[in-house]
Amino acid sequence: MNTRREFLLAGGAGLCVFAAPLAAQQQPGKIARIGRLSPASAAADTGVFEALQRGLKSLGWVEGRNVVMENRFADGRSDRLPELAAELVRLNVDVIVAGATSSALAAKSQTATIPIVMVMGGDPVASGLADSLARPGGNVTGVTALGQELSVKRLEILKETVPRLARVAILSNPTFPDSGPAVKGLQGAAQALGLQLQVVEVSDPARFEKAFAAISAGHAKALMVLPDGMFNARRGQIVEFAAKGRLPAMYGLVEFVDAGGLMFYGASLPDMYARAATYVDRILKGAKPSELPIERPTKFELVINMKTAKALGIAVPQTILLRADRVVE
Repeated sequence: MNTRREFLLAGGAGLCVFAAPLAAQQQPGKIARIGRLSPASAAADTGVFEALQRGLKSLGWVEGRNVVMENRFADGRSDRLPELAAELVRLNVDVIVAGATSSALAAKSQTATIPIVMVMGGDPVASGLADSLARPGGNVTGVTALGQELSVKRLEILKETVPRLARVAILSNPTFPDSGPAVKGLQGAAQALGLQLQVVEVSDPARFEKAFAAISAGHAKALMVLPDGMFNARRGQIVEFAAKGRLPAMYGLVEFVDAGGLMFYGASLPDMYARAATYVDRILKGAKPSELPIERPTKFELVINMKTAKALGIAVPQTILLRADRVVE
């Protein structure tokens, strides 16, 4: 079962201290319009969308009654995000919920006034989205997992699961803003773990087969897939390749494990979107995004697909199983 997620507000400050003045709050009877910008497909984003809706509903925002959702999906094509963000700006939405660093950057490139609530894995300060976690300073705030640190932890868990592992293929999309810093961090971590990395880059879905061929030719004995909307939209294809190549694989999104992948470690995206709902609520009631501290999750989830482990002939160490939050049988 999933454990309950706990969150720590950056800088030790709580959202509750930013009570909105009565005059600035959403006017009674007015329908709020929320734009949602995702790099993935609608099907891939179903779980997080439902989590956002549940979070909003718990705060009194019910779609069709006092809020309207304007959803835009890039279907794994990050080049479409600025155009989709521009559509939301033209609709004059009250707030944009941006999933992933690429979406937040695209939204920020189109507006400096509409509040943006990000749900991302990268570093918002390094990406230029915020001045600091404690005081973002612009029109962007929200939740971040600081995924570069998570990528290193994923590699460590993969090595612990397969102790004799010597070479790992890293599947990366170079156009995704978080990928470069993640790869750099992994290269340093690999040395400490005695691992060789084979970084395989793919930014076009048409080149997946070529990327898979490169991984096979490189004789990697495991696979690590960095978080990316394009990869998530084609997770079935990636999981199938790992299975055929008998590659134990670590993924940055839990949907891969539910699709038959071996392992996931990271923050729960549904929980992050539920937290994002509290930002949307505060902003609709008059709070300024520049003054709402950016949150980081403090509890993370390890999910293991034991059916896949058995198919690969992997005896998952007891130390790993005891730390798992969920085991798929």
